Parts: sequence; C-alpha cells; structure tokens
Amino acid sequence: MTGMDDEGREVRIEGEQVYSGRVVTLEVDRVRLPNGSRTEREVIRHRGAAVILPVLDDGRVLLVRQFRYPVGESLLELPAGTLEPGEEPRHCAGRELVEETGWRAGSLRDLGRFYSTPGFTDERLHAVLATGLKRVEDPPPGDADEAIEVVAMDLEEVLALARDGAIRDGKTLAAILLARLQGLI
Repeated sequence: MTGMDDEGREVRIEGEQVYSGRVVTLEVDRVRLPNGSRTEREVIRHRGAAVILPVLDDGRVLLVRQFRYPVGESLLELPAGTLEPGEEPRHCAGRELVEETGWRAGSLRDLGRFYSTPGFTDERLHAVLATGLKRVEDPPPGDADEAIEVVAMDLEEVLALARDGAIRDGKTLAAILLARLQGLI
C-alpha cells in the first residue's frame, strides 16, 4: 500500500490546526507522497477573494496604492477583498469596489479563477471585470486598518508599468492578463 489515491496525489494521514486568525488558518498536515514516503505540509487556509479590474467609460483603469506590511512597501494593485462566508465572488467584487474606490459597477463580468500561491495556501482568487462605473455619492468608510489611495491610469500606462516590473502584485498581473487574453481590454 503506497497511500496514493487513484490519481497519484499526496494523501493526508493526519494533521492539526496550529493557528486560527481573522483572515487565515494554518494547518500542519502529515502526508504520504506518491512514492510512499512521508512529509509534512504547512497549509494556509483562506476563504478566497475577489480581484476587480475596474475600467472607467473613458478607458482608464482604477488602481489602488497601499502599504503592504509583509513586503514593507506600497504597491500599486487592483482593488480586491476577501470573500465573506457564503458570499458569491461577484457580490464581493461589487462590495469591495465601492469600499476601496468609491465607484459602483453597472456590470460585473467573470474573467476567471486562479490560486494565489498553491505551494502553501488554498486561496483562490476570482477575477472580475467592472464596467459602467458610477461614483458613489456617500461611499461607506473603508476598513480602519487600510490606507488606500485611488489612482486612475490609462490602460497603456498600466500595461507599461506591468511590463517594466513597477506593478508587482500577482493578482493584479493575473487579472490584467486574463482580461487581455479575452480581448476585453
């Protein structure tokens, strides 16, 4: 008995949750590899998130600039946010767009789904294109722990920043790529 399932995947033998926080939990699992040997896997569990590509009627893209503590710098990125338990990705996208930018979408279109970093987390991101944007007269206050600057840029400038490495946020790069591959931007 090698412990492999029918598709040759790693099989969980046992594990434990070692941390549970507001956004993530951390599990340490002992697994059996397809070759029969055993190892440990540290897994960050996450509810998933929506990343929004908001395009104004004039073709400019709305981005946000915010300090990201884990990397110690301010990043230019698309608005995004964690799904609430049971929340649909498009609903999350609409909510986060208003909260982070003060704009509401007339139309939300799914671009695709992807994993942020499957080597250690199950976080799945849902990319959504937001068009038909209208300014919200009295937007709700943002999260108390976020300081966000909204930046509107021409698409060509956004693409140049991505190409030149000035945009380094993976979810932003992935959402832009998905929209570009579908001919939507």
